[in-house]
Amino acid sequence: MTQALTPLIACIGGGNMAGAILGGLVGQGIAPDQLTVVEPFEAARAALRQRWGIDAKPDALAAATTLAHADLVIWAVKPQVFREAAQPVAPHVRAALHLSVAAGIPSASIARWLGTERIVRAMPNMPALIGQGISGLYARAGESGADRAQIERVIGTTGEFLWLDDESLLDAVTALSGSGPAYVFLFLDAMVQAGTKMGLTAEQSQRLALATFRGATELASRSDETPEVLRQRVTSKGGTTHAAITHMQATRLPEHFIEALEAAQRRARELAAEFGA
Repeated sequence: MTQALTPLIACIGGGNMAGAILGGLVGQGIAPDQLTVVEPFEAARAALRQRWGIDAKPDALAAATTLAHADLVIWAVKPQVFREAAQPVAPHVRAALHLSVAAGIPSASIARWLGTERIVRAMPNMPALIGQGISGLYARAGESGADRAQIERVIGTTGEFLWLDDESLLDAVTALSGSGPAYVFLFLDAMVQAGTKMGLTAEQSQRLALATFRGATELASRSDETPEVLRQRVTSKGGTTHAAITHMQATRLPEHFIEALEAAQRRARELAAEFGA
């Protein structure tokens, strides 16, 4: 794996998602001195040094020498600051392959800011922190097979991935899986609260809720049946599950949930309009 990956990878931004990718690379045998990180916040730089031995730099000027030799640049910055972050870095990295994990920012904007067409966008999610994530990927036209293979090796350290032919679908990926862990945590929290309200301890409720989510998702992943069919199989008419599902349907919970994901998709499009110009 080490020889297959690029000899020098730069990462602009050193937050959680950057940490997930960098940690995955180190776990696959990439030496810390093969990784260059530009991160303005000292606390984040200290965390990278302590956890993986990566010597992060505070700005592009401090990292200019190594940036100039980077074969791959990972952009792990917030959409609101992408353009500003790109300005001092762009002159050093025009020959590199670029991977953006910033939500909403179109590849056309990134290509314009960086002066290159070698752009791949990714939308990962939080379980990438433990190597259990999934990422949607989109490459601009003309990307070579070697570039795609390189991206797959890097993103593969964080979990699964799938390629999309239409860049606009990344907004749907953002709404579904990118933001998805927050929905799961929301429902988990509600289940724990319900359990404690019904007399269980918080520890008992959380253990039951976590095991239920883990088991149900594993069952769904192994089954040839759709989630709807599986739901019907566990919902006996007149039983306890039927009482809960009927209440959810009566209050239009499924419809409201779909509308919530559509709101996330709209926000991804708004980010492109606000910060991708």
